[in-house]
Amino acid sequence: MLHYAVRRFALAALIVFVAVTAMFLMIRAVPGDPVQIMLGPRATPELQARLTAELALDQPIWNQLAIFYGNLLQGDLGVDVFSGRPVTSIVLQQLPYTLELIVASILWSASLGIALGAYAAAHPNTLIDRITAAVSVAFVAAPAFVVALLSLLVFAVHLRWFPAIGVGDGVLDRLNHLVLPAFAIGLSWVGYVARLVRASMLEVMGENHIRTARAFGLSERRIVMIYALRIAILPVVTVIGVGIGFLLSSAVFAEIVFARPGLGKLVIDSITTRNYPIVMGAVLVSTTLFVVSTALADLINAWLDPRARSTV
Repeated sequence: MLHYAVRRFALAALIVFVAVTAMFLMIRAVPGDPVQIMLGPRATPELQARLTAELALDQPIWNQLAIFYGNLLQGDLGVDVFSGRPVTSIVLQQLPYTLELIVASILWSASLGIALGAYAAAHPNTLIDRITAAVSVAFVAAPAFVVALLSLLVFAVHLRWFPAIGVGDGVLDRLNHLVLPAFAIGLSWVGYVARLVRASMLEVMGENHIRTARAFGLSERRIVMIYALRIAILPVVTVIGVGIGFLLSSAVFAEIVFARPGLGKLVIDSITTRNYPIVMGAVLVSTTLFVVSTALADLINAWLDPRARSTV
C-alpha cells in the first residue's frame, strides 16, 4: 500500500507540473501588452519598464518559466501588482470560501444521490425506479449557471427564504448563505451519483455472496445496506475525487452569481486585469487541490479494494 501511495503521489506531482506549465504558457500567449493593461494608458514609459522588469516579461518565455519555478521552490508565488501583498496570503484568504462551497455541495449531493441510487436498485423496474431515473437525468442535464440564476430568483428574490449575495457573519449566517450556491453546483451531481450507485448495486446484487446472504435468511435491508452498498459505493469515491475539479469550475458561476469571494472569482478578476502573479498562484492551488483529491480517492479505493493497487 505504501509503495502504491508513493507512485500515485509521484504521478500527481508530475500532473501538477504539466498542468501549471501549460497554463503559464497559455497566459503568456494571450495577445496584448499585459503591463499596459495593468497600469492603464496613462502610465509613464519608466513605470512600464520597471513593472516589465519586475515581472520578468523582458526575458524569453523559458527564462520566465524557470524564474517562476525557482521562486516557487522557495515558497514565493510573487506579489500582487496592485496591492503589493504576497500572492500566497491573497490566495489562502480566498481558498476557505471555495473549499466550504465544494464540501457542502459534495456532502448533500453525494448523500442524496447514494440514497436515491440504492433505493432504486433495491426496487428495480418499479415506478419508483423509473421516477428516480427520470429525475436523475433531469438533474444531470441542468447547467450549473442556469440553476444558480433560477434558484437566486425563486428562493432569494421571490420567496425570500435565503439571502441572495455574500457569505454572512457567524456560523449559522454563513450556513444560510451557503445553501443556494451549494444547491446550484451540487444538483447535477445528485443525478450522476444516483445513476452510478444504481448501476453498481444492480451488478453487486447478482454476485454470489449476496445469494449466500439471502440463503441464510438475512433481511433484504441488511443485505442492501451492509453487503451490497459498501461494495457498490467504490466507484462513487472515484467520481467524487474527480468531481472536485468540475465543482471548482462550477464554483466560478456560483461565486459570480451570488457575489461570493473565492478562488474562481479571484481568477476571473485577475485575468481581466492580466494580474499574472495572482492568476498563477490561484491556478497552482486549484490544480494541486484537484490532483490531490483525485489521488486520495485512488488511495481510498486501493485501501478498500486491493486489486486497484496494480493500476498505477
